[in-house]
Amino acid sequence: MVDHHGHFAWYELITTDPAGAAAFYTTVVGWGAQDASTSDLAYILLTSEGAPAAGLMNLPEDARRMGATPRWMGYVGVKDADVTANRIKRLGGAVYVPPTDSNIGRVSVVADPQTATYGLVRGLKFGQQRPADRGKRGRVGWHELLAADCEKALAFYGELFGWQKAAADIGPTGTYQLFSADGQTIGGMFTKRPEDPVPFWLYYFNIDDIDAAAERVKAAGGQVFKGPLQLPSGGWIAQCRDPQGAAFALQGARSQDGFDWSAEWGGFSSKGRLVTEPRG
Repeated sequence: MVDHHGHFAWYELITTDPAGAAAFYTTVVGWGAQDASTSDLAYILLTSEGAPAAGLMNLPEDARRMGATPRWMGYVGVKDADVTANRIKRLGGAVYVPPTDSNIGRVSVVADPQTATYGLVRGLKFGQQRPADRGKRGRVGWHELLAADCEKALAFYGELFGWQKAAADIGPTGTYQLFSADGQTIGGMFTKRPEDPVPFWLYYFNIDDIDAAAERVKAAGGQVFKGPLQLPSGGWIAQCRDPQGAAFALQGARSQDGFDWSAEWGGFSSKGRLVTEPRG
């Protein structure tokens, strides 16, 4: 299978309650769940229309003792995980888990120089999310980085993956900088506020009705801590936490407003049909 170098290819929830988290996300996002465990690792596949969309695994005890908490992690597809991990160290980032053959492919857990954590993957085994899949319901359609310094973060990822500046939204609270991979706009980043948590990546799941999805979050024991909010493009977002504390976001339309879930986004198109313009 071809790795789409520099594109997010896989998403994984590491949590303290895999069974509870699986029940939550199948309710909220509409995913299916199936066991994909090996003899060495308990693993749940979250599926969208029968196709693998994300994975779910237990947060290891040693990680918990070190203070790790439940979180979503995106994996960027690369041609060579070992070479890329070495480049990250040379560029000032960190390698927390060196390249290792795993149940999903050859992976590495890394961080950028501002400590935002993400993963690398080569040879994804479960069926890689293609760039064109980003617009489908149940997929991750947007990637947002809350950075300590947006300009420096974009320079790092540009050097590492070839990401480039796309359009930017300059507002009263600062600049929301879009970025592209292979000419496709795939996310945005901004310099976080001092009171925000440490730098991290936030992933937006595509849903069809933002109000219904937000209600499902609350009914299933999660929290909506921002939104639903309408964006200048007309799309809607909600930023949430699951019952175990992992942050995620939802994006879609508001059916009661009389417009359908749309591919258009304020004049910018990633050809992945993303609709929102998230702001931290």
